[in-house]
Amino acid sequence: MKLFLGVDGGQSGTTAAIGDETGRVLGEGEAGPSNHAAGAEGRAKLERAVRGCVGQAAAHAGLDAATLEFESACFGMSGGPEGKHAILSGLIRAERLRVTTDAAVALAGATGSGQGIVVIAGTGSMALGRNGQGRTARAGGWGYVFGDEGGAFDMVRQALRAALRMEEGWGPATSLRAVLLDATASIDANEMLHRFYTPEWERSRVAALAPLVDRAAGEGDAVALHIVNQAAQELAVLAAAVRGQLWKPGEAVEIAYSGGVFKNRMLLERFRMLVEMEAGNKLGPLKHPPHLGALLEAYRVAGVSVELRPRVQRD
Repeated sequence: MKLFLGVDGGQSGTTAAIGDETGRVLGEGEAGPSNHAAGAEGRAKLERAVRGCVGQAAAHAGLDAATLEFESACFGMSGGPEGKHAILSGLIRAERLRVTTDAAVALAGATGSGQGIVVIAGTGSMALGRNGQGRTARAGGWGYVFGDEGGAFDMVRQALRAALRMEEGWGPATSLRAVLLDATASIDANEMLHRFYTPEWERSRVAALAPLVDRAAGEGDAVALHIVNQAAQELAVLAAAVRGQLWKPGEAVEIAYSGGVFKNRMLLERFRMLVEMEAGNKLGPLKHPPHLGALLEAYRVAGVSVELRPRVQRD
């Protein structure tokens, strides 16, 4: 039996899927973040995450992880493939190994045709598209220092800034201050700020506080509402930027959304309204999650055309 592997590695977690030559998904697995490979600590985290998720997927499939050999494997990695190919080739035995971005594998599973746009908003954010001529374009994905607008980390950053302004008397009152202080066990916003600069509060942990902003917005906090609406606006701008590079006005374009930020129904509906204001745009969820998009890419690299079939649950 020929085996294929797809892995989606991100700032929040790493997910793997193993499939056979017919497109049947045999097993899936999850592990921790794997977005960095620089330095000994980053490499160790990457290796741990890959071994963990692939091992779990193998166990679910009833396979021995120690003896696995793949016809083809594809890894979609947050932060890009740079420096990761050599590490991954030492962890996985595969006849063909492709290492690409997390956005590329999300797009691969986004629509039935493989064409369209995917907007990703997890810890960070970006948009990627492919048109009928095979041309691709992207927008965003500049990282937490210079970009990632509309992502979970950015939403929490805006909430912290609002708490600091309120504390110093030059911003409006907001429930976000009390909510975030409680969540971080901080005395004041200044202490919380310094916590977020420590290794104990890596970006994925900070981003995990974004649902607190969602909740405050749902309860009517004006500052939180502004943050949520602004995030939807920023993400819609990314989609529009990609569309403008690849399609003419009025052409039909499938747009899919991916990432934990879109679990906020308020944000998603505003994003939908903004995106579908453009004639021809049609928004929907991913046809397949990113790790299955990576699996589809693994088949494509091997020249195998399949329709994915879901894994049969085992007792």
